[in-house]
Amino acid sequence: MSQNPISIIEAEARGDYRLHLTFDDGKEQSVDFKPFLTRVQHPDIRSYLDPAKFAMSRIEYGELVWGDYDLCFPVIDLYLNQLGHDSRQETAA
Repeated sequence: MSQNPISIIEAEARGDYRLHLTFDDGKEQSVDFKPFLTRVQHPDIRSYLDPAKFAMSRIEYGELVWGDYDLCFPVIDLYLNQLGHDSRQETAA
């Protein structure tokens, strides 16, 4: 038995790098991206600390993305509101 993947159907800006996400199963989650953005070292990712650039997120195929998938997160991490990462990811991009 396979499960259908979870999709994001709506993203609403809540200020200061927060987005309120609605998923196709009805769950809602307010996600704060600021801790992640301030921890990473890669300049391309840190560029999303520019509020105008961060505000350009969009939903594409049920995923939340910025640019040409310059910045994206696994939907399950957003669903669980767990953007934690380790030091290997900070320099991988």
